[in-house]
Amino acid sequence: MSTLVRSASLTNYAEVARAAGLDPLAFLANAELDPACLHNPDLLVPSEAVRDLLEASALACGMDNFGLRMAETRLLSNLGVVALVAREEPTVRRVVRALIRYKHLLNEAAYAKLDEAQGIAVIREELFFGHAGSSRQATELLVGVMFRILTFFLGPAWNPSRVCFAHPPPRDPVLHYRMFGYSVDFKQDFNGLVCTTRDMDAPNPLADPVMARYSRQLLEATAGSGSMGAVDSVRHTLLVLLPSGECSIDRVAQQLGVDRRTVHRRLMREGTTFSEVMNTVRRELAARYTEDHARPLTQVAELLGFSALSAFSRWYKQQFGEVAGQRRRAIRRT
Repeated sequence: MSTLVRSASLTNYAEVARAAGLDPLAFLANAELDPACLHNPDLLVPSEAVRDLLEASALACGMDNFGLRMAETRLLSNLGVVALVAREEPTVRRVVRALIRYKHLLNEAAYAKLDEAQGIAVIREELFFGHAGSSRQATELLVGVMFRILTFFLGPAWNPSRVCFAHPPPRDPVLHYRMFGYSVDFKQDFNGLVCTTRDMDAPNPLADPVMARYSRQLLEATAGSGSMGAVDSVRHTLLVLLPSGECSIDRVAQQLGVDRRTVHRRLMREGTTFSEVMNTVRRELAARYTEDHARPLTQVAELLGFSALSAFSRWYKQQFGEVAGQRRRAIRRT
């Protein structure tokens, strides 16, 4: 089933495209997206189409930081009604948690998680489309928007301790350094921001507890309770657990706070099984990681939760009908 994203995700697309010498309307047409997306931020459009639009635009103009250019001037207000809730939360931690809770109302393909330990806070952001294809531009847009939101509350001089991207570095990282500072790392195991728990503790001077309550009531009345379906919950949990190798249904159930039978039952109601969901997640990640020639296949196997390269190789050939190394060589020749 196709996932949807608010057309606000295309904020600044036309400006960046024109500055790069592209015709934004022509590229929208090629992606089968309505030009109204550029003017009505609340339209729901296929997230895959937006991803493909950004990748096609970046390729056409030779800008491998196209998505980050779109994020560079984003505002809190671009989040629509979710911004009303975030703006009234008392601390930055509560702001981030509100964004995570309502993330699916902004982009059904997006996943976010906040982990804190020993004074370090990690905001992990991932995209899952269910189909192969590069997500570099959409990922940098996603992380860039989170950064812009945090600077709204922490001040324009704030920089995270680290900014992590799973994809290789751009040809020219000047924009990344200008936006995030120099602590940007590529070819990492996740996409997201690393900061301190002190940053999360920072108070929000704009917060109004009464307005926060009313904003949440408004959001949940107009968009539902904010709960995720079983497939999305399992899928997002697997994105975190796969690199650790602890991706059994029992481990997933533990993370979700239920038993394995409950996970089975909920997935069956949505017409699928745990094995099918895990296989779908692995297929997309495998296609994405295999395209990255700088990432050894042994590391790809680990990121997908396989105990050995041989197990990954057998699975890959069964799924794609070819050897992973052959696929990588074929991509290099194109």
